[in-house]
Amino acid sequence: QVQLVESGGGLVQPGGSLRLSCAASGFTFSSYAMSWYRQVPGKERELVAAINYGGGSTNYAGSVKGRFTISRDNAKNTLYLQMNSLKPEDTAVYYCAKGRFMWFARENDYWGQGTQVTVSS
Repeated sequence: QVQLVESGGGLVQPGGSLRLSCAASGFTFSSYAMSWYRQVPGKERELVAAINYGGGSTNYAGSVKGRFTISRDNAKNTLYLQMNSLKPEDTAVYYCAKGRFMWFARENDYWGQGTQVTVSS
């Protein structure tokens, strides 16, 4: 069965960095777009970044562009999110999601359990 397991979250000071990982199994990882989303209690889940099946095309939310980098290692079946210059407003639960297609289309069929990121001094 499809499994997505996020790791790397934690508490970091403003201006700091974290790298999230999402270990994927149960499907052909290299054939699907992948995405990172985040959610704050009481708000809708929002797209943070997405990457196509091969890693050659990426999309970012305006609020993270220039600070976050999404990448993937298809040999390791792992998705990453490098987060730099973190701000308190980046605090959220971060989820990885498997796309339904090779190219990003805001359609996802599996989600991880999430990892908490807290940015605070």
